[in-house]
Amino acid sequence: MTSSTSPDAVWLNVSPSFERFDHKLLGSLARHVAVAHWAYRQTPDEPSSLNTAATLLHDYLKGQDQPIHLLGHGTAGLVGLLYARQNPHRVKSLTLLAVGVNPMVDWQAHYYTQLERLPCSRRQVLTQMVYSLFGHQARPLVRGWVNLLEQDLIHSVSPHSLLKRVSLCPGSVAVPLLVCGGESDFVVDPTQLQGWQPWLKAGDRIALCPGRHFFHAVYPHQVASQILSFWGTTASVLVAPQGLTIS
Repeated sequence: MTSSTSPDAVWLNVSPSFERFDHKLLGSLARHVAVAHWAYRQTPDEPSSLNTAATLLHDYLKGQDQPIHLLGHGTAGLVGLLYARQNPHRVKSLTLLAVGVNPMVDWQAHYYTQLERLPCSRRQVLTQMVYSLFGHQARPLVRGWVNLLEQDLIHSVSPHSLLKRVSLCPGSVAVPLLVCGGESDFVVDPTQLQGWQPWLKAGDRIALCPGRHFFHAVYPHQVASQILSFWGTTASVLVAPQGLTIS
């Protein structure tokens, strides 16, 4: 885990296989604000635990002397959401990328559902997921993308498995919220994104960007502009402590 001395924002990552997709967006944001990178890495022997990730994030953030902008894509965004609901006074704002109103829905949920329903091998389903997530790929490149997804199945803290799919009821969050999604994302489609509408507060935003699930990797400057514009409106918005007991 690396960070600035006093960051304005913290980018969350719980999927080491997908970290490469974050670099361009973080570079764009870092030209304007101090952005720290927080990563949780789970070993194959550890049970998948979102709560463990959120607890370790709290251990990091409680050392900061001011509320922080939190950002995350997919499952990392889910960790940020869970944390912001528990500790809103430590979060200046929350930016969720590819997190729908049903925030547990991720690419692995779709993968296991298809693996259960389709008369196809694991490799065939992963290959189809490559095309769904990344669009058309030259055949020699597909194997590499499949291997990338296999690594995420091993190392990500996604709560899903072939035996069970986990859900979380839609709901609000007390801190300023920006939700961004890709127009062509099959994991979190525009309907899932717009499903946040009933839960938004004054000043909260939904931004639909071009691209698929990893839209922030392909359109980093456009996504950065949305985030920076949103942050500019949150300067005077702070959430009072909720009287929670924090261990």
